[in-house]
Amino acid sequence: NDSSLYYFDKTYQMMGLFGSAPLEYAYLYMHKSAYFLKKNRLDSSEFYIRKSIGLKDSLELPAISPYGELSPLYVLAGINIKSGKPEAAIKLLLSEIREFEQLNTRRLIIKENKLLAEAYKAAGMYKEGQLTLAEVLRLQEALDKEKDAAKAVSFDIEKKMQAADLDIARLKAQDESNRKSKYYLYGISVLLGLFATTLAFAIYNKQKSNSRLTEKNNEITDTLEKLKQTQSQLIHAEKMASLGELTAGIAHEIQNPLNFVNNFSEVNIELLDELKGEVSKGNFAAAVQLADDVMANQHRINEHGKRADQIVKGMLQHSRNSASQKELTDINSLADEFLRLAYHGLRAKDKSFNATLQADFDKIVGKVNIVPQDIGRVLLNLYNNAFYSVAEKKRQMDETYQPVVSITTKRTNGQVEIVIRDNGTGIPDKFKDKIFQPFFTTKPTGEGTGLGLSLAYDIISKGHGGKLILEETGPAGTTFILSLPVN
Repeated sequence: NDSSLYYFDKTYQMMGLFGSAPLEYAYLYMHKSAYFLKKNRLDSSEFYIRKSIGLKDSLELPAISPYGELSPLYVLAGINIKSGKPEAAIKLLLSEIREFEQLNTRRLIIKENKLLAEAYKAAGMYKEGQLTLAEVLRLQEALDKEKDAAKAVSFDIEKKMQAADLDIARLKAQDESNRKSKYYLYGISVLLGLFATTLAFAIYNKQKSNSRLTEKNNEITDTLEKLKQTQSQLIHAEKMASLGELTAGIAHEIQNPLNFVNNFSEVNIELLDELKGEVSKGNFAAAVQLADDVMANQHRINEHGKRADQIVKGMLQHSRNSASQKELTDINSLADEFLRLAYHGLRAKDKSFNATLQADFDKIVGKVNIVPQDIGRVLLNLYNNAFYSVAEKKRQMDETYQPVVSITTKRTNGQVEIVIRDNGTGIPDKFKDKIFQPFFTTKPTGEGTGLGLSLAYDIISKGHGGKLILEETGPAGTTFILSLPVN
């Protein structure tokens, strides 16, 4: 807690340098108020929560998003309880609980009711406090039942996936058998041609052989078609799964340009009002200056609008089920964008997770002719594996361990190399030769399909004529090298 205040102040300074939006200041003020509340510095806590509430009301934000699970009214209620004003806290909490009930956010309702019970106790309203605690128990039991039901559904899905694995293995075995039969029939045809003694005998055997060959070829064609359909379905499922991983990161990335568009639009409205006033007064020099300011703001709005459009188009390309065309793509920009999307996506699921991101991009790499959404999917898979590895190691070690994920790009010998390293748990030596095999995974059941690295390997080697190599792994971490031909 003592270190928190130092980092709050550092964050405040950086937000001023980068021109943060009012929403981000409201978020910072709320957490700073919560810090002072823990330290029992109630005057400072109330000062900052009032600032946060003022910004929130001016932006007309909903009760929950984008504050998360800590709301300013919840903090203000805590201040009132410690300040000897439990009645005010009760009023605030009841109002917010009613709003949460309309949104059906039971986890937050439970949290609010626990604090409400404390307020009732502080106000001497013991009966109301007991009823509130009973409601907390009822809501928690209902929530626990839903979690148990979700686990049962997950178990059923896992069984279906195992059944699908067996079907795919059976199809592969059948394909191998058909291939051997095909070679056998070819051999029979050659032998009959060499050792035929009479024309009638040769014709008879050829007809018989051709009939069998046709049947087998039809069977092989049907089997290959089924395998292609299965592969297409698996690839699309993996695409949609990775799109789900990207969703939180995309939401974070798209919020910044939208904030800029909104802020500059509001400023332009004020500038245009001033422009009308100056024109009516005949102050044309001032009017021209204001018009220049409006045009400059419009350029910024256009710039950030295109950025938001780029993010949305990238998401739509990522979700397509059809084959995509190669295009000249900035490798450094693509690698950097998916690194940030992957990191923010994981942070959205686990707020406690932090990692140091290191990027060393070679400026001469330039643009390479690739399918950007496919290479982006490969990068996303490698990033997610790296973040998963360092997160696991963080849970196993003490506070001295600092998770690090790095990416390096360079151009050499007609190739572009992308090197992704992490200092996580590494991959055991006995699994090194298996990691690119379909359906092989080192993750616990339910946390990985084993298709990510297999599909990534096919995209790089078959789709782009490149290489995907596990360079090294062990207690110090893992390194993957992705190599793509420039031409």
